[in-house]
Amino acid sequence: MTQRLQIPGLQVFERGWLSANNILLADDDCATLIDSGYVTHEAQTLALVQNALNGRPLDQLVNTHLHSDHCGGNHHLQTHYSQLETWIPPGEAKAVSIWDAEALSYEATGQLCPRFKFEGLLQVGQILRLASLNWEVHAAPGHDPHSVILFEPTHKILISADALWANGFGVVFPELEGVEAFHEVSQTLDLIESLKPIWVIPGHGAVFDNVDAALEIARKKLDGFVQSPLKHGRYGAKVLLKYKLLELSEVENTSFMAWASEVPYLKILHQTHAASMSLQEWLQDMLLDLERSNALAFQDNMIVNL
Repeated sequence: MTQRLQIPGLQVFERGWLSANNILLADDDCATLIDSGYVTHEAQTLALVQNALNGRPLDQLVNTHLHSDHCGGNHHLQTHYSQLETWIPPGEAKAVSIWDAEALSYEATGQLCPRFKFEGLLQVGQILRLASLNWEVHAAPGHDPHSVILFEPTHKILISADALWANGFGVVFPELEGVEAFHEVSQTLDLIESLKPIWVIPGHGAVFDNVDAALEIARKKLDGFVQSPLKHGRYGAKVLLKYKLLELSEVENTSFMAWASEVPYLKILHQTHAASMSLQEWLQDMLLDLERSNALAFQDNMIVNL
């Protein structure tokens, strides 16, 4: 947790890129965790919560959106805390109820997320009382069409999920499927600017207060993607490949290529942006890009995450 943002009852667990940050908000009435990380970090997430609560139960779990790095620890927390109430954005409530892994993007991304349940829905305009503060629920489509962000107007704190980071924002996943959503990213950035936050707790990376600079970086990045959808497509492909390497740490080359060849989003991106190349050639090109940026290394017949 940053030493400059000191709010009673608020703790930020800054995680690596495999897991989204977790935000714990507690007062005399309720202890709430916002986002639960990736499934392979579920034990670490629980340990962080248990240590912070010092024997007190976790009462609520809130998901800003349902990408696997934000809700992969839900099941583990629900199993440990039997009275835990989980709140999710309403857009994917049906998919969660029947557990449609395809609609929830886990099959499309080649990622893992154990089935979980929910008790409540986060409605736009709703006020959540967390850590003795009132948090406004705002829609934040773009990165994910159903995402929400939370804003506390007294201290002007924004929990931005993947709508705004210090150095940009998350992959615009609808665009990977050919659904126009760059304009939604722009609208969400405008919303964030209108809220005038002083502090931003992002889904990934450290808490920051240079909000104007972050918005400028995000808008420049967005403009680049709008001008070149191919650039965004390559970015999205490399994010998916790197994310899996973060999960696996190291993997045999042939096995990784076999996995990547079956990931629906990667197949769509290949057909959209590089149909003149074979899928295997295109994937290798993405991996070589990641090697050049020191995101991975080839060692004998292995691919190693760096």
